[in-house]
Amino acid sequence: MKILGIGCSSFHDPSAALLIDGEVVAAAEEERFSRKKHAFGQHPVRAATFCLEQAGIKPEEIDLVAYPWSSQILREKRWEYARRAFPKSPSKALRSFTKLEKLQRKRVGALHETLIKVGIDPAIETAFVEHHLAHASSAFHLSGFESAAILTADGEGEVTSTLMAEGLADGRIKKLKEVLKPDSLGLFYSTMTEYLGFDSMNGEYKVMGMAPYGDPSKIDLHDMLKATPNGFRCDDRRVWVSKKHRYAGKHYAKDMVKELGPPREGDALREPYIHIAAATQKMLEDVTLGLIERFLKEPLQRNGGRLAYAGGVALNVRLNRKIIEHPLVTELYVQPASSDAGIALGAATHAAVARGERLRPMTSAALGPSYSNDEVRAALDKFRIPYEVLSDAPAKAAELLAAGEVLAWFQGRMEFGPRALGQRSILGNPGVKGVSDEINARIKFREHWRPFCPSVLKEYAPEIFDNTHDSPFMTFTFGVRPEWKDRIHEVVHVDGTARPQLVTPERAPRFDALLRAFHARTGLPVVINTSLNRRGEPMVCSPEDAIAMFYGCGLEFMVIEDFLVTKRKA
Repeated sequence: MKILGIGCSSFHDPSAALLIDGEVVAAAEEERFSRKKHAFGQHPVRAATFCLEQAGIKPEEIDLVAYPWSSQILREKRWEYARRAFPKSPSKALRSFTKLEKLQRKRVGALHETLIKVGIDPAIETAFVEHHLAHASSAFHLSGFESAAILTADGEGEVTSTLMAEGLADGRIKKLKEVLKPDSLGLFYSTMTEYLGFDSMNGEYKVMGMAPYGDPSKIDLHDMLKATPNGFRCDDRRVWVSKKHRYAGKHYAKDMVKELGPPREGDALREPYIHIAAATQKMLEDVTLGLIERFLKEPLQRNGGRLAYAGGVALNVRLNRKIIEHPLVTELYVQPASSDAGIALGAATHAAVARGERLRPMTSAALGPSYSNDEVRAALDKFRIPYEVLSDAPAKAAELLAAGEVLAWFQGRMEFGPRALGQRSILGNPGVKGVSDEINARIKFREHWRPFCPSVLKEYAPEIFDNTHDSPFMTFTFGVRPEWKDRIHEVVHVDGTARPQLVTPERAPRFDALLRAFHARTGLPVVINTSLNRRGEPMVCSPEDAIAMFYGCGLEFMVIEDFLVTKRKA
């Protein structure tokens, strides 16, 4: 069965994914084609078209469309939502119902418009999957777990912000507990992100990176987010407030500014903001671990400690470390495209399982476009760019890295999700002092205190890190062992942790070959790996994107398929 997942229900991070007979054949985010970060308000026309072209099929060959939005949960939960959101105003509650119904029609309209542009009849059979069930399916059904506890958490779906569930051996997902907006871990974190001077949806990982510099005990945020017997509670008078209550157009209230002081400005790390970041991270961790203990203890015990996890909050790798270290959890699968970019995939997997298909585990995120040597050569020739043809691209890249150079590495199919995993990467030598500062200042143009991630040959991970859990998608942080901190200092954060990608020949053959060649030259089975993009831009997709990025920053070398491009004159 050919199932096309279309994700444009959130009006940000639109994407498409294609399943054929239980296998994920292709998946991509629209931002990579439009070159607009998060592709706000766009429909995933180019992403869906790519999926069809990758599979070599025509639009009329699609059997089913899956869409990650459902009006059913709106009908089921609207009174519960109204009692929480508008406890003293029945008239506002009724108006909210009308607004939600209009939004539903708008979302269906977005789907139909996308299908028409792709060449698919909008009357095609369509599976409407709840937003958080799509997140849940993207994790559980692709984890390889026969059964597991499930957690999803993000800003909001239809009305749900957090879901605790159990994935059963027959493929069904059994809901155990839902938390409805305005109580939302994602919206709490995004609100604090804005207060700390970053953009919501772009800056949450910056708060996560800032947190280790502060002391959470110096700031009390319990009035804004607190655990309750029924889940947790956000103070919606201060967190993600309506327009008329916002401070300077942001999603936090004026009362927050009175209590915490003026919002942060600029890029510098300073008090009290580092402590506020630390307290924000600590609150997220404490509340999430509390949810696991209260609502997922028995499912975890029944299922051998296996937990499948997705949603935007699942991209918080510091929280993920706390989860994997929790005594209830033995295995944690985090969907690599955990944000709303992954719900097209989740809707498709949910629809496939509901129709009796067995899915293969997702072992690679390399699901996007690839480009042949002929296509790369044509792009280089188009712009009259000189190049060297390489007989062994991984070996040449390793030679440059061993010499202390930083390079762009463009190989194979583009990654699905936010992490560069050796397909569209900027690479550096973690043992050369100052390389991280160079990448931040001259190439990425981002804050100097932001950490970089290591890509590591998997068999050496137990020597380097204090946790032996697998990490194929950079979704965890681990402590770096003392004897390695000085050897790979450029990828060790201020708190002594790193967020590794563990590489094998099966997962990324060419990248694995590069790492082995680098290890042979330096004794280090580790390279710095960050996404091939500049601050505020999507990861590059095509050779043309890579060329534009290369000549718009301080990079000196680019290995793009079997070609070496350099700015230095012989």
